[in-house]
Amino acid sequence: MTVPAWLTAITFNADGLLPAIAQDAQSGRILMMAWMNAEALQLTAQTQTAVYFSRSRNKLWHKGETSGHTQHVHDIRLDCDADVIVLSVTQIGGIACHTGRESCFYQRLDLSGSEPTWQSVDAILKDPVDIYSSNKAINPTPQVNTNNSIPHNDINNAPILQQLDQVLAERKQADADSSYVASLYAKGLNKILEKIGEEATESIIAAKDFDNCDEKTNKAQYDAARDELIYEVADVWFHTLVGLAWFDIESDAVLNELGRRFGLSGIDEKAARQQ
Repeated sequence: MTVPAWLTAITFNADGLLPAIAQDAQSGRILMMAWMNAEALQLTAQTQTAVYFSRSRNKLWHKGETSGHTQHVHDIRLDCDADVIVLSVTQIGGIACHTGRESCFYQRLDLSGSEPTWQSVDAILKDPVDIYSSNKAINPTPQVNTNNSIPHNDINNAPILQQLDQVLAERKQADADSSYVASLYAKGLNKILEKIGEEATESIIAAKDFDNCDEKTNKAQYDAARDELIYEVADVWFHTLVGLAWFDIESDAVLNELGRRFGLSGIDEKAARQQ
């Protein structure tokens, strides 16, 4: 395989890696630091989405592959020693850190006391348990299924909507400070409905933004807008499911209703409702 000339200008370390810093393209804030090998950097340049190399897993890591929080790359810069990369990115979802924060650099050294201490100064935008709920730890202890819920040891094999049904039901019993969803339940139905409306509005804005993009003239912008629309619609679906769970209604009820309508003329269905 021929190595592109631009890659040969880079000084990788003894392990074939170099540090890559992701910086928000608009605010300039440092979001995260990760490692890249030559393949990851080449893929990042080709796809204009961030691809890193996981040292712990010894494999390529497409940012957002499990969380959905991908990074669209606008600019790639190399430092004067040719051994550090800076990516100027749009962070989809506004969350770069696995803790659910905007940036991985959320701890500030407080020098006001007698001894310096690290203080967390950035808010958690979304509970990581909710972000990675489909990858939650599996309870190996067999459980008796008495309420048609999914046994914990089978949850990762269940359809995603059923997984969400169970997670949302569990959050209703959880402490308000333990997760984002639990905090919504604690604030009540009006707050949940407010979030549904808010996410619906953001989906409309994302759809209009996507409609204004031209794939031929700016592929990166087009792809970023498409991903943002998908992300916002997922938020609408998610918060609607939270609202249904408030009333102990599971997603199957909606799927069954859609199934009932399948093959039925929309005009006939609407007329039947008016009778």
